[in-house]
Amino acid sequence: MPKQFFLIILITSLLTTHCTQQSTIQETQRVEQATGSSKAFETATVRFEQNATDGDVEVVFEVKGGDAGILSLKITAPDGRIVSDFTAPDPTTLGIRQFVMESPEPKGVQSLKNAYPEGVYSFTGIDAEGISFQSEATLNHQLPATASFLNPMAEAKEIPIEALEIKWDLLENIVSYIVEIEQDELEVNITAKLTGDATSFAVPEHFLQPGTDYALSIGTVTKEGNISFVETSFTTAGEE
Repeated sequence: MPKQFFLIILITSLLTTHCTQQSTIQETQRVEQATGSSKAFETATVRFEQNATDGDVEVVFEVKGGDAGILSLKITAPDGRIVSDFTAPDPTTLGIRQFVMESPEPKGVQSLKNAYPEGVYSFTGIDAEGISFQSEATLNHQLPATASFLNPMAEAKEIPIEALEIKWDLLENIVSYIVEIEQDELEVNITAKLTGDATSFAVPEHFLQPGTDYALSIGTVTKEGNISFVETSFTTAGEE
C-alpha cells in the first residue's frame, strides 16, 4: 500500500473517531439535560478577589466535577454571554479534573465589573465517564474590608523566631480569614484557613529561620466567597 494512501486512511480514521466521540458528548448532554439527570458539580464557584496592597482586582472561577476528568465545560454569564467554553481536543486525554480560572487584572475596576456583571452564572459540562453536570453560582461585586496587621506590624524587623503569634483586628461580616506566610528562597510556605471570629494564628515551631525575610498576607472572606488580601513582610532576628 502506498504511504500516501495509508496516511490518508489513518487521518480519516482519527477524524472519524474524534467526531464520533464529540457527537457522543453532545448527545449525552442533550439527553441528560432533557431528562433532568445532570449532577451538580462538586465545586462550581465564582468570586471577586482583590489584593488591596497592590490595588489588583480579578474574577476567579473554580470548577470540579468528580473523580473523572471533565471533557467539556461551559460557563455562561447572567446576560447570556459565554465567558468560558472548554472542550478536550481528544477525549483519550481523560479531560481536566479541576479548573481554576482567573480573569485579567485591569487598571479600572469598573471595566472588570462590566465584563463580569453581578448575577447568576451557569456551569454545564460532561466528564470522561459520560456524566453530565450542571450548577449555578452567584457573583456580586462587594469586596470585604481588609485586615490590619497588629503583630508583627507591617515590615517589622527583629521578630523572634519562636512563639510568634500573627494578630489582626476583628472585622464584621467576615466568615473566615486566610493567613499565608512564604519564603521563596527556602521554598517554604504556610496557608491557614481560620474561622470568622479568629484574631490570631500561632506560627508552628521551627518554621521560622533567624535573619530571614518572610512575606505575610491576611485575607478576609465574605459569605459569598469574595476575598480581600493585604500583604506585608517581616524579618526575623539574627542568631545571637
